[in-house]
Amino acid sequence: MDGMSPGDGGGRIGLAHGNGGRLTRELVEAVFAAGLGGLLVDHRADAVAVPWDGEEGALVLTTDAFTVQPLEFPGGDIGALAVHGTVNDLAVAGATPRYLTLDVLIEEGLELDRLRRIVASLARAAREAGVRVAAGDTKVVRRGEGGGLYLAATGVGVRPQRVALGLERIRAGDRVLVSGPVGDHGVAVMLAREEFGLRGDLASDCASVLPLTLAVRDREGLRFLRDPTRGGLATVCHEIAAATGLTVRLDEAAIPLRDPVRGVCEMLGYDPLYLACEGRVVAVAAPGAAGEVLAAWRALPQGRAAAVIGTVTKRGGAPVVLETALGGERALEELEDDPLPRIC
Repeated sequence: MDGMSPGDGGGRIGLAHGNGGRLTRELVEAVFAAGLGGLLVDHRADAVAVPWDGEEGALVLTTDAFTVQPLEFPGGDIGALAVHGTVNDLAVAGATPRYLTLDVLIEEGLELDRLRRIVASLARAAREAGVRVAAGDTKVVRRGEGGGLYLAATGVGVRPQRVALGLERIRAGDRVLVSGPVGDHGVAVMLAREEFGLRGDLASDCASVLPLTLAVRDREGLRFLRDPTRGGLATVCHEIAAATGLTVRLDEAAIPLRDPVRGVCEMLGYDPLYLACEGRVVAVAAPGAAGEVLAAWRALPQGRAAAVIGTVTKRGGAPVVLETALGGERALEELEDDPLPRIC
């Protein structure tokens, strides 16, 4: 990297930064340890014993990999995306996130200044979510063999014994809710690429959903929570239908959707119900509990646009049906192709 160390402020990543020697150590210390600060449990050990405070509950684990182009986009970046994506998977399982591991695959030639920005964003997201980084690994791949930067994270959380959520709890007659407008992330990333000559100021919804899940996870009658990431709202509904043998009927007029998302989708032929969200929650609740979940979400800044958007019914016809604003119906088919690759 032109003879410069990561602490010098400039330069680029070289293959030698991934060989486990001095440059690897300097990269970890100057960028990751410095950027993550007190969030990092111990960057000098290969394995770290995570303190356990004896709280009753189940230990919950999740792991995921993250890739997005561009690496930075309105409303977020790959660093925040990795934290939020991992934390959100724990949160919708009813857990309180505690620790993350972080694997970093860097393409030769990535600018160190950009890497620092992404790590700083990752650190902010982790602090806001109340999680610490317990372990990690860094690799560098040759130029042209990666997308600039790939991240992978494993999350550890604790779910109280009293919390019981799952697809098997869903019954006919239950209501389907969403915590806010759908499709923001997918369209924001697409606009950031400027592939279609379009620009806009729409921001991704990339955020932690933990406040939303903590507000409702103990409520009697809550059946199921899921974050609609790849494949969007429609894919979550297909997951419900496949697991239960029931039909999910959605009310198009009730689904919150921002005008820029609607406009871009109409112009380019995308369906916003299949686009990724990175800060929303889909819930299924018993009829008597749906109003309580809705009120709890609308009391939070993240949930002001929450809505009841559908009902689970006995299987009749297609697994997922959209009742259109014009009074008709159409089946929402299961997604086969990724409409917007590399967005999460």
